[in-house]
Amino acid sequence: MTVLSDAEILNALKTGEIKLEPSDLSACLNPAGYDLRCSETVVLKPKDYVLVATLETVELGLNIVAFMHIRSSLAREGIIGSFAVIDPGFRGQLTLHLHNVSDKEITLHEQERIVQIVFHSLASHAKKGYNGSYQDSKGVVSSKRNTT
Repeated sequence: MTVLSDAEILNALKTGEIKLEPSDLSACLNPAGYDLRCSETVVLKPKDYVLVATLETVELGLNIVAFMHIRSSLAREGIIGSFAVIDPGFRGQLTLHLHNVSDKEITLHEQERIVQIVFHSLASHAKKGYNGSYQDSKGVVSSKRNTT
């Protein structure tokens, strides 16, 4: 796997291999990723966690996999996150699990940049794309593991 540079991300956006809607390339594109934004204002109380959706809807082609990382400014304030792999073929908004491990309340504002998504090119196209329970997610989606 190879991490896509900003130039490669721009090219993948042009060809449709990656889709980000809505996008703000001037504010969110980085040398090796793109900053995804918070879909709404949320308040994280000390030692609490919250699920929040990204503002952006993400769609990946069969040659792209992605990983997310909390922005370092938020980590320095005590926000940590647990994120799943974004498989080739996924499309939808992403639900993020954020935990405030600090002793102070932290507010994340609507459209604030909260995680960086890093795109990787696969050595070859996946045989099939993601088609799981979270395909076409909109807004915050809770766990679908226990459906009984």
